[in-house]
Amino acid sequence: MIVQVIGVSGCGKTTIARNLSKEMGIPYYDADDFHPKENVEKMKNGQALDDSDRASWLSSLSGHLQKWEKEGGAILACSALKEKYRAVLSQGLEDCRWVFLAGDYDLIYNRMSSRKGHYMSEHMLKSQFDALEVPSYGIHIDINKSPEEIINIIKSSL
Repeated sequence: MIVQVIGVSGCGKTTIARNLSKEMGIPYYDADDFHPKENVEKMKNGQALDDSDRASWLSSLSGHLQKWEKEGGAILACSALKEKYRAVLSQGLEDCRWVFLAGDYDLIYNRMSSRKGHYMSEHMLKSQFDALEVPSYGIHIDINKSPEEIINIIKSSL
């Protein structure tokens, strides 16, 4: 099984995916770790990525996801803001589950403002909300809940 924890930057994908990985005994991966240097530099400079920037990254991730599924599964934290990105990320998978972490702009902006050392600045959050296509499927969870509550909801829904 592949579980993809998705949402805009700052919604808690990494925290939830890491903790879910520990709880379920399935390896955790962060999609951000697979970005080419050019994408990271672009984001560090406050520029939003476009579809062409993401194409090779999504293709590479898709290949990894197929491999991880064959090896017993994985939990992936990934923004996957658009439906066409999610289509690439689920391509060739037999058991792909989606968890969408939902929260309002102000809450997420405040969270992002307080974190240090992340290449995605809170000023780029608006572009993520603008690009977001909320999925009509999967598990939708409001991020006002504690991480423990969110993990329990995911586990009981899987």
